[in-house]
Amino acid sequence: MGKFVIKTTKSGGYTFNLKARNGEIIATGENYESLDSCKNGVNSVITNAPIAALEDQTVEGYQTEKNPKFEVYKDKAGEFRFRLKAKNGQIIATGEGYKAKSSCKDGIESIRKNAVDSEIVEEA
Repeated sequence: MGKFVIKTTKSGGYTFNLKARNGEIIATGENYESLDSCKNGVNSVITNAPIAALEDQTVEGYQTEKNPKFEVYKDKAGEFRFRLKAKNGQIIATGEGYKAKSSCKDGIESIRKNAVDSEIVEEA
């Protein structure tokens, strides 16, 4: 089972990290102004990650999927990244950069598995 860790940001807002069983961060939330909105973001990941389609934007002529979805793309450094979008199209979580697309997709699968039964912890 993974763990959502909610923490305050330097700007006084809130964000979360989803950590896998081994403690590695596998997804990061957006910045939220309030604790309640951050918790709503966590719940949105729990709800959307298991059912989200996969849209591989690194493939020419890729098929656009409906939200919720994971979007796989290449960043400016040439690394593969993903973002999870909720049903309303807002980005609710992002991932780190991966050298290989297969590793990026493995990260997405880890989120699908870990998000569902993860405990939610608040850190100061």
